[in-house]
Amino acid sequence: MARKILLDVDPGIADAMALCLALGDPRLDVVAVTATGGNVAPERSTRNVQAIIEQIDPARLPRIGAADPKQPLRTDGRELSGSDGLCGADFGVAEHHHRHPSAKVIADEIRAAPGQLTIIAGGPLSNLATVFQREPDLATQVGHLIIVGGTLAGPGNVTAAAEFNIFCDAEAARLVFRSPVTKTLLPLDVSSEVILDFGVLDQLPAESTGVGRVLRGILPGAYRAFRQRLGLEGIYVPEVVAVIAALHPELLITEPLFCDVETSGDLTYGATVLDRRQISPDQPNMDVIFELDINAAIDGILRSLRQAV
Repeated sequence: MARKILLDVDPGIADAMALCLALGDPRLDVVAVTATGGNVAPERSTRNVQAIIEQIDPARLPRIGAADPKQPLRTDGRELSGSDGLCGADFGVAEHHHRHPSAKVIADEIRAAPGQLTIIAGGPLSNLATVFQREPDLATQVGHLIIVGGTLAGPGNVTAAAEFNIFCDAEAARLVFRSPVTKTLLPLDVSSEVILDFGVLDQLPAESTGVGRVLRGILPGAYRAFRQRLGLEGIYVPEVVAVIAALHPELLITEPLFCDVETSGDLTYGATVLDRRQISPDQPNMDVIFELDINAAIDGILRSLRQAV
C-alpha cells in the first residue's frame, strides 16, 4: 500500500525535483502539495507548485494549497534559482481563482488520515506553525514530519549561524520544533553531502514526458547557477534527499535530541541549537539525521528519475 505523503514546498530547484520524484513514484500517494514562500515570494511559490503539477500531469492529481500572501519572510533564494525560482523555465499555468490556503489543506489531510500522513517540509515552516497554532491537537495526529533545515555543526547558508529554511521564519520553526509532532530533522550539513553532478542530465526522462519536460527545463540553469555562484560542479538537492529518506529510512543514522531555534540573537537568529549534553534537563523532541549512505542515496535518486514519467 502506497504511503500517504504531503509536500510543503517553496519551488525552488530541489523542491521541483522532489515533486517530480514523489509524484512519479508508485510507492508514494501524494495527497497534497502545499506552497509556502521561501525561495520565491508566496504568490510565485503557489504558481510554481501548480505549474509543475500541471506539467507532470500525474495519474492522481494532488490537492494544491496556496501560500499565505502575508507570510513573513526574511530573505529569498532567487540568487540561485532565478527570479521565478525555476531558473527561467517557462511553464504555462491555468489561473485558479478559488484556491484553498495551504494551512487549511494541511489540516484537512491530517484529519483525513490520522497517524498515516508523512509530511515533508521543504521550505520555511510557516504553514505548519499556523496549523499547530490553530489546532494544537493535530500535531499528534501527523504520522511523521521530515523537516529540511537547520545545521548540525557546520555554517549556515544565509548567515554564519543559520540555514535558509529556518532563517526565513525562525519563530515558526521554533513553534514546530517545540510541538509534539513526531519529527525528523535533515540538517544542511548532512543533505549537502549528496551532490548530483552533470551526469544526471544524461539520465533524465525524455522531454516528451512530464517529468522530463520539467527537469530539462530547470536543471541546465541550476547547474550554471551553482557553478557561477558557489563554484560547485554539481547541485545540492536537500528536498530530494528528504524524499529518499522517507522511502529508505535504512539509509539513515539518527539520534534523538532536544532541538530548538534561536529567535532573538543579532548574529544567531535562525540558528538551530542541538542539545548534546550527556545529562540534559530537556527530553529529546525529534530524531536528527547525523549520517546517510551517500552512494545509496544518489543511486536511489537516479533510479527514481529513470522510472519517472
